[in-house]
Amino acid sequence: MKNLKKKDEFSVKLSMTPVRKLDESLSSNGLQFDRLQPSDQELVRENSFEFGQFVAREAMLDEEYWTAAWLRAESHWENRTFERYIDSFKRKFADQEFNAVKRRCKVRNGDTCACIIVVRKEQKNVQRSIIKSVVGTLDLNIRYLLQGETFPGERVKTPFCCSINRTPLSRYGYIANLCVAKSARRQGIASNMMYFAVECAKSNAGVSQVYVHVDRNNRPGQLLYQKMGFELRRLFQMVETANSRLLLEETYLLRLQT
Repeated sequence: MKNLKKKDEFSVKLSMTPVRKLDESLSSNGLQFDRLQPSDQELVRENSFEFGQFVAREAMLDEEYWTAAWLRAESHWENRTFERYIDSFKRKFADQEFNAVKRRCKVRNGDTCACIIVVRKEQKNVQRSIIKSVVGTLDLNIRYLLQGETFPGERVKTPFCCSINRTPLSRYGYIANLCVAKSARRQGIASNMMYFAVECAKSNAGVSQVYVHVDRNNRPGQLLYQKMGFELRRLFQMVETANSRLLLEETYLLRLQT
């Protein structure tokens, strides 16, 4: 499938299995951090989305997964740089997220997950390492609602052993872990990455609803999602989980009807 421009209509199918087999417990010690970003000809991929000087696509290499995990670590600790041992904390966080995202990207009970990344476009006579090429990432999950739910986490009366409603109408997309490298912000990476993820979700078995959580104090994030058509829904009306008090205080749930 050829590269896509933003306003082109397209059909995208998420991979049901990783492009190549990844060891379940591979640590960062087994990665080549100086590995050069492969050329377009070297990568075999079903779809990609070009915008400006960047390309959005699914992660394919171990080093790309780890770099996505490192971006998430930097985002998580971004406002806590004054803490001692910050680099050690970030490295541990990245290693844990690296293995976690690989596990999520394995098909489980019909659910799927794709780690989407944004990389810098190939340039003639310019070679970049993977760790310097990946500038954005998010997870796109395709899930099913539980029996009786109309949206994820809805407070409904269900039997103790609640079943999953595996029908096409109960399938939805959920976007998480969106972050952009600090040096690459304000270039439309987040919005275009979200656009690509939403188009993937729409074309995957007819998903008609996509959800995302956002910190209630993250006004720029809320404005980004609302600009893309997401509707704000207050969690204190809807969510009951083991961490419901934390969610009540810190996050909103937003929905996009595709």
